[in-house]
Amino acid sequence: MEVKFEDPSLERLEANQKYTAGLVKVFHRRIQFIRASPDERAFYAMKSLHYEKLKDDPDSLYSMHLNDQWHLIMYLKAKEDDTRNLVVIVSICRLPLNS
Repeated sequence: MEVKFEDPSLERLEANQKYTAGLVKVFHRRIQFIRASPDERAFYAMKSLHYEKLKDDPDSLYSMHLNDQWHLIMYLKAKEDDTRNLVVIVSICRLPLNS
C-alpha cells in the first residue's frame, strides 16, 4: 500500500527525531507495516493493531493503535490505476484514559 499524509507535520514525524523516541519508533514501524501490506486485510489480521472503522463516522475513517496511548486516524482511497490502495493518514490522537 502507499501512504499519503494530510498533515505535513505527520510527514515530518516520519523523518524527524524531535518527538518522543517511543512514539516515533512505533510510528515508523506502523508506516513500514502499512507500506508492506498488500491490502487492508493484513490490518485486520494483526489483532494487536485494533484496526477498526470509527463508529458514527460518515467519512469512513479508521483507527489503528500505535501503543496504549496513541492511535492513527486514516482512510483508504482506491487509486485510479488499481495497482495499490492509498492509505491517507489524517492524524495521530491520544486515546481516552478510560479505554
